[in-house]
Amino acid sequence: MKHEITSMNTKKSLANSLRKAMERKTFSKITVSEIIEDCGVNRKTFYYHFQDIYALLKWMLEQDAIEVVKKFDLIVDYEEALMFVMNYVESNQHIINCAYDSIGHDHVKSFFYSDFIELASTLITSAEKKLGKSLEEDYKNFMCKFYTEALSGMLMDWIKNRETVDKAKVINYISSTIRNSLISIIETSGYKSNGAAGI
Repeated sequence: MKHEITSMNTKKSLANSLRKAMERKTFSKITVSEIIEDCGVNRKTFYYHFQDIYALLKWMLEQDAIEVVKKFDLIVDYEEALMFVMNYVESNQHIINCAYDSIGHDHVKSFFYSDFIELASTLITSAEKKLGKSLEEDYKNFMCKFYTEALSGMLMDWIKNRETVDKAKVINYISSTIRNSLISIIETSGYKSNGAAGI
């Protein structure tokens, strides 16, 4: 347990050093040497935890993404969770821009995927309970991926155009679209389950 805590603290320190470096220069010009110098660890320690700087960046963004799930009751607060993600993007614009320029659209999009698939699954399950109907498991998995792709895609579109797009309006559109389409789909394609429960 002590080793796990120490390992996590080391990873966090490396990630913080990477964040600082990304404020000063493009990702492609950041070296392992400057990260370990800032962090105060040796090269062997870095490569024990991460294969390369790309792996460190991926871990850092994934840890940030995990915070979305930890901070919110997604059944109740999914609009706030979306706002959290968008605020994160605005607050960490230099990191997102560095990542976007260095590893591309698809990789950045994938970092948000775990958040949104959790969000989509939670919303579908809560809608099923509210309506007292259930979707077939295959269809539910399809819908979960469908909404996740839509959410991730819309976020990436907003990232590119955020200076001209109203954040609150985007969230309202997403929320309304998901809510109304989910109700319609479950009512027409779901089968009766044991009792409805409010959300």
